[in-house]
Amino acid sequence: MSILDDLAATIEARKGADPDTSWTAKLLAKGPEKCAEKFGEEAIEAIIEATKGDRDRLTSEAADVLYHLLVMLAARDVSLAQVLAELERREGTSGIAEKASRG
Repeated sequence: MSILDDLAATIEARKGADPDTSWTAKLLAKGPEKCAEKFGEEAIEAIIEATKGDRDRLTSEAADVLYHLLVMLAARDVSLAQVLAELERREGTSGIAEKASRG
């Protein structure tokens, strides 16, 4: 298993945890909309760091983005495996052709 698989499994396990003892459970308890909002905030922070050029800060923010993406997906019962399967389905397909297929 990769670290992302491990993280996704931990997030899934925290769905039923006490929100007072788990940050992940607290986020999930606030609902999918709040999880999506938090993901957006973290993505913006990563964008800011990318434009500044500080690799260490960008690395840290990118880790936050990945974590919050997995939380947002879990809030909507979308698994990392489903996302990876979609990426695998697209492998070898031109990005232009893939976008055109979405209509």
